[in-house]
Amino acid sequence: MLAIKSPQAYLQQAGIRARVGEHIRPLAAHLRILSSPRAWQAVNPELTQSLESQGIRWQLEYLDGECTDEAIRQLQANTAEQGAEAILAVGGGRVLDCAKAAGDGLNNVAIINFATLAATCAAWSPVAIVYNAQGGHLRSQPLRKMPALVLVDSEVIARSGARYLKAGIVDALAKWYEFRPWQQHNPDSLALDLKVMAAQRALDAYRQWGDEAVASCEQQQVTFALERVIDASIVLAGLANSMRDTLPTPGFAHAIHNQLTHLPEMHDWLHGEIVGYSLLVQSMMEQPDGEPDAALVALLRRFDAPLRLPALAGERAEALRQLAAQIHFPAASAARLPFEVSPAALEKALIATEHFL
Repeated sequence: MLAIKSPQAYLQQAGIRARVGEHIRPLAAHLRILSSPRAWQAVNPELTQSLESQGIRWQLEYLDGECTDEAIRQLQANTAEQGAEAILAVGGGRVLDCAKAAGDGLNNVAIINFATLAATCAAWSPVAIVYNAQGGHLRSQPLRKMPALVLVDSEVIARSGARYLKAGIVDALAKWYEFRPWQQHNPDSLALDLKVMAAQRALDAYRQWGDEAVASCEQQQVTFALERVIDASIVLAGLANSMRDTLPTPGFAHAIHNQLTHLPEMHDWLHGEIVGYSLLVQSMMEQPDGEPDAALVALLRRFDAPLRLPALAGERAEALRQLAAQIHFPAASAARLPFEVSPAALEKALIATEHFL
């Protein structure tokens, strides 16, 4: 079996916020908008003027924290009460995931994502990441319904901050390092081959255009390199997540990430930064001598991924031991990876990162 789930349309263009109404009007004339104060400021006044020029009615609410079950239910209730025909999400991953999850449970309500950051592939990805109120990962929720439209304004991304762009690069390059190991024991999976091919194209884009794209973002300029990297982080990484068959291939580094989000000390780290550290741990587990892949380490350093955990509560060795014991990965999936997945192996790798230079 091969299944592919993707948005119906993707548009990335500098200044597209001023033409949002033209693209939305064929889909809906009455919107519930979910955003954050920072994201809403980044796209306005152009976006609201565009909606008004097309006669589109809308009501705005802000996501005041994480993408939680409570936030999802509240957005569903508000959208239904308003009678909106679509949810327009304007923001980063938490806003986009909350809108996707809410819209997934509402019949006859379209989902439209306007990504203001290229820090994750959330605008495209066929899952919504749900957290608790403290920012701890609860689950990755598969979606029944995909966005009708994904919009990206490269001018907005150029002004969003290079740290977010670099975190998105690291999160997306993780797809190749996470999916590639599955091929050793699963050589005949077309879905897996397609995942790795999409992830490889993203990796190639970062190697060729990553430095120039980061420099463009630091200068708040839209360049060809920046647009190539934006598309790699959203489209190619999203595509890698969009294909599946009967054998699940969860990302192991993301499983490490999921547990790390429950540590209060990690809440200042971006998603991609936690994933970057988790990739280092995975790579140390993959190699028989415990030495991580040199090419991976070079990429992590190139895009400023942190390679050591911050100070943790309590005695550090015991904190690492407990962390290793708390990382969950399906046993059936672990058996199909070409390296040992166990609390002992995790603890050894976590300790090794303490001395990694």
